Amino acid sequence: MTNPFITFVASFLLWFMLGGVIVMWSIGRRVTKEQLINVLFACLVAWVIAGAIKTIIGNDRPFVVENLEPLTLTIPRDGAFPSVHSAVAFGMASSVWIYDRKVGIGYFLLALFVGVGRIMSNVHFPLDVIGGVVIGVMSAFAIKKIRA
Repeated sequence: MTNPFITFVASFLLWFMLGGVIVMWSIGRRVTKEQLINVLFACLVAWVIAGAIKTIIGNDRPFVVENLEPLTLTIPRDGAFPSVHSAVAFGMASSVWIYDRKVGIGYFLLALFVGVGRIMSNVHFPLDVIGGVVIGVMSAFAIKKIRA
């Protein structure tokens, strides 16, 4: 049985988070052009690294292992570890947090919802999400250091 809230959190919240950063930049509040570029690079690096690891490891997802229904908009066909959604969400949250602690805490909360949503939607195990968190956070801090 599908749950619209879980489907939203697992499939769409990440895009709303990115939209929020772009809106904050476009109205000139809280996010500068340099910060936006760092956020986008952190997301890109997290996405590429998590995707590469996922291709190498290629383990089955919970809905396959446990014969469950995936509660996401699309049915993922690639490996489970690590969660690319979590990597990107936490890369974005970490990058925002580096520049604005208050907004960053809100983004971390949203990223946590993304990770939990991916677990509750039967597409990731908790370890997949934890792997994504590590990749995302490391990506944001690496981009900050490289672009400093």
